[in-house]
Amino acid sequence: MQISSADILAKTSSRIRSDRSWMRVLSLVSLLGVAACSSVPLEDTPTRARTPDFAVQPMKSFGATRPQPVQRSNGNIAADFLSLHFQLESGRELPVFTRFETPITVRVTGSPPPSLQPDLTRLLGRMRNEAGIDIRQITAGAANITIEAVSREEIGQALPQAACFVVPNVSSLSEFRRDRRKEKTNWGSLRNRERLGVFVPYDSSPQELRDCLHEELAQAIGPLNDLYRLPDSVFNDDNIHTVLTGFDMLVLRATYAPELRSGMTRAEVAAVLPDILGRLNPRGVTYPAQPVVATPREWIEAVQTALGPGTAYQSRVEAANRSARLAQSWGWTDHRRAFGHYMLGRMLQSGDSELAQRHFLTSMQMLNSSPETELHRAYVMTQIAAHSITVGDAAGALSQIRPMLPIAQRAENAALLATLMLLEAEALDLIGQSDKARDVRLDSVGWARYGFGSDWAVRAKMQEIAALNPRNRLGG
Repeated sequence: MQISSADILAKTSSRIRSDRSWMRVLSLVSLLGVAACSSVPLEDTPTRARTPDFAVQPMKSFGATRPQPVQRSNGNIAADFLSLHFQLESGRELPVFTRFETPITVRVTGSPPPSLQPDLTRLLGRMRNEAGIDIRQITAGAANITIEAVSREEIGQALPQAACFVVPNVSSLSEFRRDRRKEKTNWGSLRNRERLGVFVPYDSSPQELRDCLHEELAQAIGPLNDLYRLPDSVFNDDNIHTVLTGFDMLVLRATYAPELRSGMTRAEVAAVLPDILGRLNPRGVTYPAQPVVATPREWIEAVQTALGPGTAYQSRVEAANRSARLAQSWGWTDHRRAFGHYMLGRMLQSGDSELAQRHFLTSMQMLNSSPETELHRAYVMTQIAAHSITVGDAAGALSQIRPMLPIAQRAENAALLATLMLLEAEALDLIGQSDKARDVRLDSVGWARYGFGSDWAVRAKMQEIAALNPRNRLGG
């Protein structure tokens, strides 16, 4: 018997009211969080996770990016462009359009780890080739954009909610600390972009550092806003996409179209956008325009509370439930409504796995209607496959995991790819294919090194997923 999303939310509300003892917010397979901050004792690591080959598996990297072409109307893209450029994440309106009006130089300072330079080189190459932006790296002297690699602790002290950030008219974190309350660092007062500082964490995983480079450098030269309504963009605080997409590159290319210049009003930009997008994205003319459904602050605040650090578990669950109820009441059927159920599934997983699965399946139903949500589906399916393994359904898990592997690969999401591969290895073990499971598990290590970082974080992820296997839990 199927249960409706309304019934699932009602059941979730009942569960929230009746059980106040759940304090674990992380799911068994935590994809959106950072690995635990304490190392895993070796004696607690399953034997398979300590193979002789583990230490010699090098960190892997992705090859050429294959962005998916934008699959919606230029009319909708124009509306997105205006919302991205003329509003801040807080909802504050910006009076004029801004961009760099000269060739852009980039310099790296601070303490960059080895992975930063190759990822930055690839990113700058994509910006030149896909977005047509005149941007290059320099090694000395003043730059238009300074990327300073600092510690996560320093970033947290500067902006507690941020993993990384960008500020106008500064070139160092010390300059930002000194001038943070001055008009020069106020985005609302900006009329032209000449000098910006991007601050990224040197002590995070290579993937998190790369993700920060993509979003913050893109916002340094392009739109400043994030929109939850975008299913295929890094300009979205759901953090599903981690590298610049085809949509993002189109927005950046349009940002530097010759018809635009800093100081133009929203009306002036809107007047020339149709011609710009018609030239840059002729296929967008063939798609019918869809109604633009704005995201109310009430829903955004519920999501931010649900995901925000420092919030009590009970408050997080209640906020996630509120976001799902609001989406339902407004009649949404897109990825935003699915996101509320996904959050609830992750939060409820350790206390009521069956209810969590109903939320995941409801989320998947919402996502199946759009070709732009394949990466969202990969995240949700990972949770569903993890549950299949816990109940011993290896065949079901393999059928769920394998279609998601190329999606994670195309999205250049090493953490997601490694997690899927580790799940695949456990499913193979369950059906007696231990040699093949070992090969898949070892192959995952190189991706895990990029996605999760240090050896202890990789081992922790391997142990976490191995614990899903009922044979391991039962000592078999």
